[in-house]
Amino acid sequence: MTKSNYSILALIAVLFLCMSCQSNSGADNADYNRKLVLKWQDAWNTGQTEKLSEFVAPDFICHYLTDVEWSGIEGAKTEITNWRKLFPDWHEEVVDFIIEKDKVVIRYNSTGTHSGNYEGIDSTGTKVMISEVSIFRIKDGKLAEQWCFPDDLGLKNQLIKSLKSN
Repeated sequence: MTKSNYSILALIAVLFLCMSCQSNSGADNADYNRKLVLKWQDAWNTGQTEKLSEFVAPDFICHYLTDVEWSGIEGAKTEITNWRKLFPDWHEEVVDFIIEKDKVVIRYNSTGTHSGNYEGIDSTGTKVMISEVSIFRIKDGKLAEQWCFPDDLGLKNQLIKSLKSN
């Protein structure tokens, strides 16, 4: 074998080694990250919070457009449970995904029937629909952070409108 053949083989071996050493944690895997966010959406859709620790980091933090902020798996369980008391049939349907490295952005439509006191508005029985956008950061294969931008004003307006029409 010639010296140039050894060089080519050495280069191939180095490239193979570099490629095989890439992280498999999911942080750069678009399909994995998409499924992770869909598990989160499913927890909101069903209210089943028992398995959150499988895909939510213990130090998870959620930031809302408003001043609301909560953290941890227990915080997530509380928020999901409380929200589903207000809107028992709450359902979030993802319309768009944008995935880039450790970030996932989703645009989704949320629907639910108002069945509790929300922002001082007693149960109206109104079926509402709002649009939302969330940005997720993934770390070590779990959801680490969320920035949520719901249409709170649209939600309140729908509830107030239903009060005026009754």
